[in-house]
Amino acid sequence: MNKYLDVAPEVQLALEAKRPVVALESTIISHGMPYPRNVETALLVEQTIRDCGVVPATVAVLGGRLKAGLSKEEIEHLGKAGRSVAKASRRDLPALVARGADGATTVTTTMLIAHMAGIQIFATGGIGGVHRGAETTMDISADLEELAQTPVMVVCAGAKSILDLGLTLEYLETKGVPVIGYGTDELPAFYTRKSGFGVDYRADSPEELAAMFNAQRELGYKGGMLVTNPIPEAYAMDKAVIDGAIEQALRESVEQGIKGKEITPFLLARVVELTGGESLESNIRLVLNNARLAAETAKCVRA
Repeated sequence: MNKYLDVAPEVQLALEAKRPVVALESTIISHGMPYPRNVETALLVEQTIRDCGVVPATVAVLGGRLKAGLSKEEIEHLGKAGRSVAKASRRDLPALVARGADGATTVTTTMLIAHMAGIQIFATGGIGGVHRGAETTMDISADLEELAQTPVMVVCAGAKSILDLGLTLEYLETKGVPVIGYGTDELPAFYTRKSGFGVDYRADSPEELAAMFNAQRELGYKGGMLVTNPIPEAYAMDKAVIDGAIEQALRESVEQGIKGKEITPFLLARVVELTGGESLESNIRLVLNNARLAAETAKCVRA
């Protein structure tokens, strides 16, 4: 085990007993939602996984330690600290560890730490991807590279709709990452169920997802698998409304010179404001939906 890694006792016992565990990210706590809604949501997601008979493992960096599994007090700390906590991608871990600092893990670092701990399934909201205008900015999320090299299944509601979804799929294809639509042949677009872009394969049950992942591991692939689970119909947003809010948020980000790791939190927060909070409710519901699917799939994956 990595000397910088701390696995929570509950998580360690489950792994040793070959019981299913699902990893969860912490950027959604510190950077994705306002306090106290962020803490309430994080605990609700954990409880949703427990209700499926699976152990949750929220991942973060605390005091320079890589954590697989957090206490309620640690989740509360991240929620109250908010954006003062570093948004930790792969490049940030050495500095955070060396300095004994805190970090909220993105999809990239959650995958990395989950794999270190022996956790195979990870539920999140949406992955990062190729940003609009990347042909000039080269702004491409590290999430895509991590999916190409770390053997963890990521269950999400598609790539965030603030991105260039077509180029994101092309990038994943180049890297050999299978994109599986759960109950759909079309890539969901986070707040909406459809994007106009097709997925590689469709699966209609957790058992089918697990069979694909089992086969991928047994074939010796080094990378992960992306499962895209559409937001429940009742909570999906009107495409015209969300597209209009995204376009306005993108214009404002350019006008204000917002770049790099600050762009995604800015866009998501601005979209919440522009939709009168509707997008936040949708975000919460899709995360819960993904957590349930990840938990049911984890029960079918061979340890």
